[in-house]
Amino acid sequence: MRDRLQLRMPTGITSLDPLLDGGVPPGSAVLLLGEHGAGNVEFVQTSIMHLAILKRSGKAGEHLLPDRIVYVTLTRMREDILREMALSFNPDLYTQLKEEIVFYDLSELYFDASIVPPDWYGEGSAIERLQKKQRRESGDILAELARVLGGCPDNSLIVMDSLTGIAPSLTGSPRWHAFIAFLRGLQQVAKRRNITIYLPLTSGILDRSRELEIADCVDATLLFRWEETGAQRRQRVMHFERFRGVMPRLEDKDLVKFAVKISAAEGFEVRNIRVVV
Repeated sequence: MRDRLQLRMPTGITSLDPLLDGGVPPGSAVLLLGEHGAGNVEFVQTSIMHLAILKRSGKAGEHLLPDRIVYVTLTRMREDILREMALSFNPDLYTQLKEEIVFYDLSELYFDASIVPPDWYGEGSAIERLQKKQRRESGDILAELARVLGGCPDNSLIVMDSLTGIAPSLTGSPRWHAFIAFLRGLQQVAKRRNITIYLPLTSGILDRSRELEIADCVDATLLFRWEETGAQRRQRVMHFERFRGVMPRLEDKDLVKFAVKISAAEGFEVRNIRVVV
């Protein structure tokens, strides 16, 4: 049992994993709450990029790699995401990312419930797009997410990009309670099936009380924000607000707040460890 409790799935971020004793506990639902451009998107991209490279190389070593990397997108096309990652970091990785990451594109279902014309996001003739939209308009995005996530293999890493596309439209309606129940169920199934889940969310769009309600449904909350450093310069900072089963160890080592650097060579990096006082 002790060995099992010590298992970690690496984030793939080489400057962070040693500080987490190898990575995150498998089965963790991780909220990545970030200000615009502060690093939560790059955290996800760097993580799946390096994990895809490790899986492709076949040299996992002692790493507990995910059996599958799954990327669920609500508003962006698969090709757009792959192209952005390749251009941001290393264009030579495009093929590896394409082959190692399984995409589920729910954008048509998402946009069908909006006023966006079908020809902006759908394929086929105008009549075919309209017919598909009429068939899907009664669909429920949370139910479809549950179906997709339920079909993912055990021991997977899942990126759900992103909660910002769902949560704001549900505030102030009975659907918000369904959304919170969905997140709590997601946390439970993660534990049962050893699935690690990244949940990016842009901060400042929801009320703080709503953000806290979401944070209460997950195992870990990582905050990404900008801090003024003087001389009109800003620094990206990552702060561990909560991490069940890991936080006491981090606090014992005074490892709870990190300056962040983003580079083309390594992607997301932590540096200049800081003590929160």
